[in-house]
Amino acid sequence: MSSLSAASVETPAVTAGAEQKKPLKPCCACPETKKVRDACIIEKGEENCRDLIEAHKECMRSLGFKV
Repeated sequence: MSSLSAASVETPAVTAGAEQKKPLKPCCACPETKKVRDACIIEKGEENCRDLIEAHKECMRSLGFKV
């Protein structure tokens, strides 16, 4: 019985380690540049926020996303 309880204790630790190695999703990458970019687009329109859009794209590229 003790081997069962030991296995159940180890399972959450293994699961927690696996969660940390999940690949980053595009929606969660670069939250700082995304927030500023989105606010600018809403307030001023896409045409007036090209520098912020490019900054966000550059951040995404630095993390390995093909944008």
